[in-house]
Amino acid sequence: MPRPPAQASRQRGWPWQRKALALLAGVLLGDGLALMAAGYFSMGVTVPGALGLAGGLLAWRWHPVHAWLGLRPWHRRLWHAGWWLLAAWVASVAAFCAVLAWRSQAYDNAAARMPLQAIIVLGSGTPQGRPSPALQARLDKARAVAAAHPSAWVVVSGGVDFGETLSEGRVMGDYLRARGVAPERILQEERSTSTDLNLQYSLPLLQAKGLGLDAATGLVTSDFHTLRAERIARKIGYTRAIPIAAPTPLYIRCNAWLREYFATASSWVLNEV
Repeated sequence: MPRPPAQASRQRGWPWQRKALALLAGVLLGDGLALMAAGYFSMGVTVPGALGLAGGLLAWRWHPVHAWLGLRPWHRRLWHAGWWLLAAWVASVAAFCAVLAWRSQAYDNAAARMPLQAIIVLGSGTPQGRPSPALQARLDKARAVAAAHPSAWVVVSGGVDFGETLSEGRVMGDYLRARGVAPERILQEERSTSTDLNLQYSLPLLQAKGLGLDAATGLVTSDFHTLRAERIARKIGYTRAIPIAAPTPLYIRCNAWLREYFATASSWVLNEV
């Protein structure tokens, strides 16, 4: 029996699922393209961009795809399996972010109760000789922590970025000195190129001040990085290191947390920490 004209028109048009998919795809693709244009390239940026592109193509080819689904039973089974896998992945990302947020708050509470002897600020990029937004947030957090623990040494840690001439440690030290942190409290580590090296190369500076791996040490880093920072510190041998979370700038927060999801998974698979 032929379908009524109204029903056929609805099937040929844009059902709500197709409209929702097109809207979500536009948001994801726009986010990815905007951040890539600003120079951000990471799994936290490219994966949403790729998902947005795939969703946009699916919305555009909605009717041919659904016609293909009706050709064979296994087509529909494959389609459903793909959506279930995507849903499971999204759920795992959400669970990771929930744990990360909970642990970051727990770290901050623990650090507030501990009389810190040292504060290590982990580097995060200094484009054109200036702190990146993420690094500026870390430095501002470090200033507040240093004010609350006036006897703690402040270690700024980071080497020379690609294409730069000043080290991250130098830029970070200049930033803190210009904002009132006493120069004699600041120790600059200017060789490291990773979190692992940040912590390894900072240790001799602390040892020269009579502190070792058992010193009460605050690790100031971005909120998304706290879990891995603690694991790396424990692997090196810091026994009383507590991560202290600095907020990630809002415009890149979701992307940074997604990037950390992949970084944590990679570290676990490769047994790096």
